[in-house]
Amino acid sequence: MTDIETSRRGILGGAALGLAAGAAPGAALAQSSGSGVPSLRDPRSAYTRTPFPEQRQPWPALASKMTPRPDHGETSYRGSGKLTGRKALLTGGDSGIGRAAAIAFAREGADVAINYHPSEEPDAREVADLIRQAGRKAVLLPADIRTQKACEEVVRKAIAQLGGLDLLVNNAAYQQSKADISEISDEQFVRTYETNVFHVFRFSKAAIPSMPPGSVIINTISQNSYDPGEDLIDYASTKAAIQNLTRGMAKQLAKKGIRVNAVSPGPVWTPLQVAGGQLPGKMHEFGQDTSLGRAGQPAELASLYVALASGEATFSTGTAVGAHGGTGFP
Repeated sequence: MTDIETSRRGILGGAALGLAAGAAPGAALAQSSGSGVPSLRDPRSAYTRTPFPEQRQPWPALASKMTPRPDHGETSYRGSGKLTGRKALLTGGDSGIGRAAAIAFAREGADVAINYHPSEEPDAREVADLIRQAGRKAVLLPADIRTQKACEEVVRKAIAQLGGLDLLVNNAAYQQSKADISEISDEQFVRTYETNVFHVFRFSKAAIPSMPPGSVIINTISQNSYDPGEDLIDYASTKAAIQNLTRGMAKQLAKKGIRVNAVSPGPVWTPLQVAGGQLPGKMHEFGQDTSLGRAGQPAELASLYVALASGEATFSTGTAVGAHGGTGFP
C-alpha cells in the first residue's frame, strides 16, 4: 500500500466515523444512553449470526420475500442534513445495498431517483414510500439497463424529474455462482458484463455533462475485485474492471471537480444471494467465514455511501472503502 492510498483511506475513515452516529443500530456507535455515554454495539452480534436457511427465488428476486428480510436501515437510519438539497440517482435502488443508500440519502436531505428491473416493482414501491416519508422527492425509473439506449434514457429522465443531478451511484449487478468454468455459458458471461460493467460506463458518460463541480459518482465494487471467489469468476472480474474504471475516471474527472469513489462490500445479505448468487446447498455457509462470524446487512453500508457523497470528504477521490467483516480488501 502506498502512502497516498493510506492517506486517502485515513481521510475517508474519519469522514465515515463522523457520520456513524447518524446511522443508529447499523453504525459503529449507537445513540447515547440516558447517562450521556455512547452505548457500544459489539459488531459480532450487531446483526444475526444464525446461518441463513436454504432458499431460492427466480432472478432478480425480491427482498420482501427473503427469510429473514434484509435490514436496509428502514427503522434505524437517522439523518443529520449531510446531503440537503442534493439530487441522487441510484441503480439497483430497490433492494440490498442500493436500497440502504437510497433510504440514507433521503434522510440526509436528498431527492432520490432509483433504477431497478421492472420485475422488482414491489420492492421499489416500498423504497419510494420511505423516501417520501423522509419528506423528499422519489422518482421510480424501471428499466433493463443492458443496452446503451436504456441507460441513457434512465439518466435523461432522472435529470428531468429531479431538476438536475449531482450524485450518481452505480450499484446494479448480476451474479450467478458456478462451480466450474464449463458451466458458465457465453450468455451468462455477456449478461454479467453488460449489467455490471457497461452500465457503469454508460450511466456515468450520460450523467457527467449535467453534473456540476462538487458532484460525486460512487461505484459498488466487491472484495471479489481483489480476491475473486472461485465460483464467481465472471462476476469477480467485472468488479475488478469497475475498480479500475473508478480510479481512471477519478483522475480524469478531477479536472471537472467531480469525485469518483467506490464501496467494496464483502458478503452482504441481499437478493443477489437467493437469485443464484450461492451454489445450491451452500446458503448456510454465507458470511460464516468472516472474522466477525456473520454476513453483513445492507444497513451497515449506508453511512459509507453518505460519507463518500458528503462535501466533508472533498479530498477523497479514486479510492475505495471496504465493509467485509475483516476478511477482504481494501
